[in-house]
Amino acid sequence: MSYSKVISRVKPAHLFGVRLRSTVASTQHKELKTEEAPLEQSCAILESPCDVDLIGGKKAHIGGQRISIDFDNTREAYRSKHTLELLRSLLVFKLCTFDFLVDKNKELIDLSKKILGQRLFEKLMKMTFYGQFVAGEDQNSIKPLIEKNQAFGVGSVLDYSVEEDLTQEEAEKKEMDSCVSEAEKESHGMDHREKKYKAHRQFGDRRGGVISARTYFYADEAKCDHHMETFINCIKASAGSSVDGFSAIKMTALGRPQFLLQFSEVLVKWRRFFTLLAAHQGKDGMAVLEQKLELQQLQDSLIKLGVGAKSDIENWFTGEELGSSGTIDLLDWNSLINDRTKISNLLVVPNMESGHLEPLLSKFTDEEEKQMKRMLQRMDVLAKHAVENGVRLMVDAEQTYFQPAISRLTLEMQRIFNREKPHIFNTYQCYLREAYDNVSVDVELSRREGWYFGAKLVRGAYMCQERSRAEEIGYEDPINPDYEATNNMYHKCLEYILEEINHNRMANVMVASHNEDTVKFTLEKMNEMNLSPTENKVYFGQLLGMCDQISFPLGQAGFPVYKYVPYGPVNEVIPYLSRRAQENRGFMKGSQRERSLLWKEIKRRLFSGQLLYTPVY
Repeated sequence: MSYSKVISRVKPAHLFGVRLRSTVASTQHKELKTEEAPLEQSCAILESPCDVDLIGGKKAHIGGQRISIDFDNTREAYRSKHTLELLRSLLVFKLCTFDFLVDKNKELIDLSKKILGQRLFEKLMKMTFYGQFVAGEDQNSIKPLIEKNQAFGVGSVLDYSVEEDLTQEEAEKKEMDSCVSEAEKESHGMDHREKKYKAHRQFGDRRGGVISARTYFYADEAKCDHHMETFINCIKASAGSSVDGFSAIKMTALGRPQFLLQFSEVLVKWRRFFTLLAAHQGKDGMAVLEQKLELQQLQDSLIKLGVGAKSDIENWFTGEELGSSGTIDLLDWNSLINDRTKISNLLVVPNMESGHLEPLLSKFTDEEEKQMKRMLQRMDVLAKHAVENGVRLMVDAEQTYFQPAISRLTLEMQRIFNREKPHIFNTYQCYLREAYDNVSVDVELSRREGWYFGAKLVRGAYMCQERSRAEEIGYEDPINPDYEATNNMYHKCLEYILEEINHNRMANVMVASHNEDTVKFTLEKMNEMNLSPTENKVYFGQLLGMCDQISFPLGQAGFPVYKYVPYGPVNEVIPYLSRRAQENRGFMKGSQRERSLLWKEIKRRLFSGQLLYTPVY
């Protein structure tokens, strides 16, 4: 099958195929220096220990005036908290430092249920871990907390955090059943699939080595429809309880993950083929957006590879200004992955040796074809609900073997729904070696096509799992070599987006981090670029129950800051709380910062006669 026969010229459908136009590439941005430092011993969290000085006295522009934000001022940081809430925080954070309690938390929870009974157990949880990290059981019960936070300048990213309580064996079985197609079962490994993008039973339980991120396992299409309805309710709750709120979704909840695996492999192989052609033209080693293939040389190369006749190749690169500049860059190349009558026709890959396109698998069943389409339809429904309700939809990042497809599908939603304002946000994991390339390519695409770029920057939640999987299965580790490299990558990506905001005001970024150094870096760059927080282009985000000393001073100073707010019934968020305890163990062992500030505020209230302080709002 030749390229010219497969790349058909059909009209793009809703989620695929807005044709790219060749324009001048973006201005170069300076590189940040990368210093190597040893990795933290614990895989529980990637954040650097917060043992640096706080950002006392940092300046920010609001309405043209410079103000001072003092994160040492505990009175302001904890204005929204009753003293009992401060004591609960101290208790929970201290408990998280005991390895025995954290390691045996599931057994201790089960024992507590038996001894106390369900009612008393739920009361105990609401007084401790659940009350600290979860907002409530449903959309109505979370409203008081959301309204209180908003009164003190802190918004919400709603996240329904219910998970199935599966055994490891159950999780592995579900994963293998949902990630292996009928064609793969029949081929017995004799196909063109890469091992990174195939399911492996030893890593079938995707919860292993993952901190804080929810994990969904595919059961059937009805379950995916249920997840979609849950996300719709979350969107409505966000619209009803806060202004300009966010709602978070995970794409693995919306369909059979087999499609994400296969589409990711296709995208990676197409990009790899572009890199190979660039190397043939002597352009290897250049920045990703600097690699521009000379059209005539490209056509000659494809003819030599036996792709098709000269006339076919020339027709491939004509129409809608594709290649009109005489060169093809990566964005133009990506546009050639077009929509076709059947979605499975997208899943073709270039053969490096023959130059021909080959199906990734020998066949797809009708049911598998329908499953792919249903996933796209569910995404479309959620995006429309978000726009109608004035809520921004935040698509969470997941494992690297799913992420290329997740990012591409999110990008397609941005191209459709971000024309007037940033309704859809993609998530970029900066512990990945390719994070900067991904950010810069997507920003450039938004600039060319004139839509609003929305990004959430995180360090990442899957480091231990990703590293062990790459080593065990035998492919290149996708994670940066150490924390310092990840930190530099985060700042490099952030600075690039901030410069884009400064350039045309059509980019938006959420700095989702508990790292005070990163907050400091962001404020300094905003000052340098005279970016006002009141423009609502740069947001800050932290988890509910953590780092209030960062969130609330920022919010009260006028910066748009948000808490990631989990909610759900007590019993059904236990898996989430279990991992939150593990995360806090790493966080609290790495720093005494938050506990010392909590003690400082309790002592201040005690000696000033304000121990019974009640927030007023």
